[in-house]
Amino acid sequence: MEIQAAVVHEKAGNIALEKVELDEPKENEVLVKIVGTGICHTDLGVQHQHIQTPLPIVLGHEGAGIVEKVGPGVTEFEPGDHVVISFSYCGKCRSCLEGHPAACENLGKLNFGGCLLDGTTRLKKDGKEVATLFGQSSLATYAVSHVNNLVKVDKDVDLTILGPLACGIQTGAGTVLNKLKPAFGSSIAVFGCGGVGLSAVMAANLTPCLNIIAVDINDDRLALAKELGATHTINSKKTDVVQEIYSITGGGVDYAVESTGVPEVVLQSIHSLKSRGVVAVVGVGGKTSIHIHDDLIPPNRTVVGVVEGDAIPKLFIPKLIDFYKKGKFPFDKMIKTYSFKNINDAINDMNAGKTIKPVITFSE
Repeated sequence: MEIQAAVVHEKAGNIALEKVELDEPKENEVLVKIVGTGICHTDLGVQHQHIQTPLPIVLGHEGAGIVEKVGPGVTEFEPGDHVVISFSYCGKCRSCLEGHPAACENLGKLNFGGCLLDGTTRLKKDGKEVATLFGQSSLATYAVSHVNNLVKVDKDVDLTILGPLACGIQTGAGTVLNKLKPAFGSSIAVFGCGGVGLSAVMAANLTPCLNIIAVDINDDRLALAKELGATHTINSKKTDVVQEIYSITGGGVDYAVESTGVPEVVLQSIHSLKSRGVVAVVGVGGKTSIHIHDDLIPPNRTVVGVVEGDAIPKLFIPKLIDFYKKGKFPFDKMIKTYSFKNINDAINDMNAGKTIKPVITFSE
């Protein structure tokens, strides 16, 4: 079938809205009519090839839509189901079998290798193959994805805004709830108040943390962090972050989430920890040098990397939606919608800090 898709043909090339051919779903695959797709910095990383993938490629990895058709062997989905499309994983390696699909041994290939689970793509243009991102390429009017990617969601929630739960929101919230698991009366600092960081703030507000400290350089984002549950905010352009955190907590935080990937901020997050503190690094950026002896060993600090919030999407995303429906996880406050034709406006606004989480809609 012919679809409209956001295609990148070359490194740092423009995102072009083009017609491409989408093949029928194969065994254990599903055709989804896309309703809304979040834009994440990972998409831009692929566009500029900071994250290397085959080219050309159709972008999009935070999709949400309605099942249009199922391929052979599909039993858990049927036409009309509402779904969120998350990351791809093999389901057979040790990490997957132990309940950690975000640590899948094939994660890189399946999400950035340009193919679906069977090693091929469903996308073509002028008879030539076009690569798939995250096994979905959901910045398009339709997508074909393996059942592993798909999460069935309730139909009483606005499907348009659910796409970002698939990656950015899942990453921030899952890092707090699945990996750090803050203890009663503990303190946490979140570095960076983009979509991932603010999701971490909202998740921390669901835990028994006493202090939730949000750090950013944008006062508007810090104000939103306060609205979403932060007990304290710090503008790192105006204040010595580590000193202020020590002042608030009386010696450092128990936990930190570093979502910026900026090397100096990574170091700040480590230095903000108290003895035996843990920082989860989820931001991707430049190289960072850590002095193992000075920064980690004497204070017994721990630095962990976390991918996709160490989540099982089929279990975790419905829980986030339940908390959203109860008013306890208001992620919609981060979202602004844009029509597909205005995708470049959405990206420009995100890069300028005007929009935290843009979502592309396909209703036209």
